[in-house]
Amino acid sequence: MPTPTKGARLGGSPAHEKLILSNLATSLFEHGAITTTAAKAKRLQPLAEQMITKAKRGDLNSRRQVMKRIKDKSVVHVLFTEIGERYADRPGGYTRITKLGPRKGDNAPMVKIELVEALSDSPKAKKAPAKKAAAAETKVEDKVQDKVEDAPAEDAKVQDVVAGKYENSAAPNADGSAPEGYTVKGNEDSMKYHTTESPWYDKTVAEVWFKTAEDAEAAGFAKAGGSDADDK
Repeated sequence: MPTPTKGARLGGSPAHEKLILSNLATSLFEHGAITTTAAKAKRLQPLAEQMITKAKRGDLNSRRQVMKRIKDKSVVHVLFTEIGERYADRPGGYTRITKLGPRKGDNAPMVKIELVEALSDSPKAKKAPAKKAAAAETKVEDKVQDKVEDAPAEDAKVQDVVAGKYENSAAPNADGSAPEGYTVKGNEDSMKYHTTESPWYDKTVAEVWFKTAEDAEAAGFAKAGGSDADDK
C-alpha cells in the first residue's frame, strides 16, 4: 500500500489535490515555468519529472498514463514531441526550483519552478545529419512559397471568417506573419493573448491577431500569465 504524503493535503480532498497538481503540471509544460507556493512546487516536481520520463519513452502506454493526469491534448503533444526529445540524453533533473520570497498578504513562501534547458553537448544533437536538415529546410521554404503565391485569395477568405467571429481582429497572412498594424497574438485553444512584452510571444503561433490588448479582451481573450498558477 502506498505511503500517504506527509504534511497537510493540498486542497480540501484527495480529488481536489490531484486536480491542483494536474493543472500545475499542465501550466508548467505549456509555459516552461510557473510561479507558485513552495509547498505546491515540492509536490509538483516529482510528478512533472515522472511525466517527462514517460515522454522520453514515447510509447502508447506512457502516453495513456500521462493523459490520465493532463487532459489538454495539445500540451501532451508538446510534452512527447518536444520536451521528451529535449531531454533524451539527460538522466534526470529536468526541473529546478528557485526561491522568490514571501507573497504579499499571507506571507506564503513563493518559488519559481521551471524546466531546465537541454544539454548543449547532447550526443543526439550532434548526430543530426546536415543533409537531412538542409532537405527539411528546403521543403519548408517550398511550402511557404506555395502559400505566398495563393496568399491574396486565402487571406481574403480567412480574414472574412475571423472578422465575423471576433470584432477588431484579423487572421494571419498565408505565410504566418502578422497583418499590418496588428501586434497582439491570440490563441483560440486557450483563449489567451500575448503582447510583445510576453516572455512566450516569440514561441506562440497566432491563430488570430489584434491591434491592442483591449481589442483582445473585448473579444473574450485573457492575458497569458495574467493569473497565478497557484490559484488553480
